[in-house]
Amino acid sequence: MCIGESLATAAIAAEIASENPGFVFSTAGVHPHDAATFDAARDIPRLRLASKSTVAIGECGLDYHYDNSPRDAQLGAFAAQIALAGEMSRPLVVHTRDAEDDTGAMIREAKSAGVIGVLHCYTGSHSLADLAIGVAHTLTKVASARGDDPNELGQTTARNAERLFGLAFEAA
Repeated sequence: MCIGESLATAAIAAEIASENPGFVFSTAGVHPHDAATFDAARDIPRLRLASKSTVAIGECGLDYHYDNSPRDAQLGAFAAQIALAGEMSRPLVVHTRDAEDDTGAMIREAKSAGVIGVLHCYTGSHSLADLAIGVAHTLTKVASARGDDPNELGQTTARNAERLFGLAFEAA
């Protein structure tokens, strides 16, 4: 997954994906660090166009650790990208750091609108992980706890990624 966390990097990510079909896939979004310069009227149409060749919207979300952008700008940019994901039936790639309550509230709203996704950058609690993905352990840990074979669970995880992002992996 080649993450496009800005309009410029989304174009680069899409180019890399097009050069490696069936192996590299791309996303398009605006990172919370850049939310101060996000303008929904200008940027959502650009993201909509860029996202026609991507499998997800993001990396987007909230980062209150560095506060490179005002929190209200981050919330607005994240909400606009959640709406775009819903409109385009694309999953979200979410960045969250030290913004657990607000991220949780926005994930709940996204879920109620039928938007799904993955936490790309995550520093929150177990309860937020439960809300977002249900299990916050590595493949080996999950397989061990479930009494599953790690290889089989890995295949299941790959199928889940295929389903989440609408991917079609080529045989190696």
